[in-house]
Amino acid sequence: MNDQTRPAEGSRAPESDTTMAGIGTLSVIGLGYIGLPTAAMFASAGVDVIGVDVNLRVVEAVNGGRAHIEEGNLDELVERCVRAGKLRATSEPEPAEVFIIAVPTPVDNGDSPSPDLSYVRAAAISLAPSLKRGDLIILESTSPVGTTEMVAGILREARPDLTFPDQAGEDADICLAYCPERIIPGQMLKELVENDRVVGGMSPRCAERAAAVYKTFVRGVCHISTDRTAEMVKLTENAFRDVNIAFANELSMICRDLGVDVWKVIEFANRHPRVSILNPGAGVGGHCIAVDPWFIVASAPDRSRLIHAARKVNDAKPLFVIEEIERAIAENPGERVACLGLTYKADVDDFRESPALEIASVLSRKYGETIVCVDPYAEALGERECANRGLRFIDLDAAMRDCGILVMLVPHQAFRAHPKPESAVIVDPVGFWH
Repeated sequence: MNDQTRPAEGSRAPESDTTMAGIGTLSVIGLGYIGLPTAAMFASAGVDVIGVDVNLRVVEAVNGGRAHIEEGNLDELVERCVRAGKLRATSEPEPAEVFIIAVPTPVDNGDSPSPDLSYVRAAAISLAPSLKRGDLIILESTSPVGTTEMVAGILREARPDLTFPDQAGEDADICLAYCPERIIPGQMLKELVENDRVVGGMSPRCAERAAAVYKTFVRGVCHISTDRTAEMVKLTENAFRDVNIAFANELSMICRDLGVDVWKVIEFANRHPRVSILNPGAGVGGHCIAVDPWFIVASAPDRSRLIHAARKVNDAKPLFVIEEIERAIAENPGERVACLGLTYKADVDDFRESPALEIASVLSRKYGETIVCVDPYAEALGERECANRGLRFIDLDAAMRDCGILVMLVPHQAFRAHPKPESAVIVDPVGFWH
């Protein structure tokens, strides 16, 4: 579509304009780590919300007033919203005035993974029959540049009786916008309210309507943009973090080879007024930083050499950590090894793309009962997944008492109750006991 019909970059939405929002009923497609907190926040602001998920266990949990993920006060918030009649869940989309798509966008396997948009396509197809003139669709799923336009194309084909912004601009029957989440597990409800949002519309009217919807509960600034810019902003935020983590991880490997304490190097280097090096770790996990940079690489493979290299560095760090652990095993035959922390980051129950989980799984399959694991969120992983990976869990006290090699992979707050054991061999890629 003509860029002149798109929103002016960098403008701000009104601080509050609920009349422009015209919400009526709002439907959130996908009740995962982003969709459910988002649905609950709208419902708590007085909006009638229908959550949609293909997982019947999730639907049943929400309708029973329970959150199926662990996230601060989310369970209490969901219960309150369901009890008030403002939130309910179903497995099929129903008519609404606003639809928010918050489904997964994983990458496929391969040397240079590419984005899998099948869930976004399925969501668009599933809501198409429910659309009517005047509806607004907002895509929140992290997506390659051009995905909002792809959704418009899918809907245009499914509903030729309606017009869309790439056809009719400001006069379109249906508005489409892109507004990426930018929240962190453990702080989701707080950051949903307080963080700024970038709201990109396929037309100025689309952006303004979407921003007005979010301003029903968002106290941060809603910055008006285009859909393509907003899509790239989300990818850029996570690629920036990935590149900086890769520098720290690469530095840690170099320092190990040179016999230098990387933690002291970073500590002293960061005393320079214009240097701020991040802490290295066991790798990079989660569904954002470990995934989103590949979307940029897939879109511009010849230009994204630094971003690609950073992904390779971070993907290689778990192998480096495994080598360190195996060296400790070889030098201390007969000692049991405790892998402490398997989630993708500290103090969350999220195991997606977790390098710690992969490290523990590789070692467990190779060394059997020699390897044991400790994680306060092990229950969220599930018995079947643990069995498939060969993981054996024990409690922290037993690990500290019975294991001669301790591997700190994720620095959960729960681990701070124990001082550093003096007699154990320590492998600590995250600097917990540094």
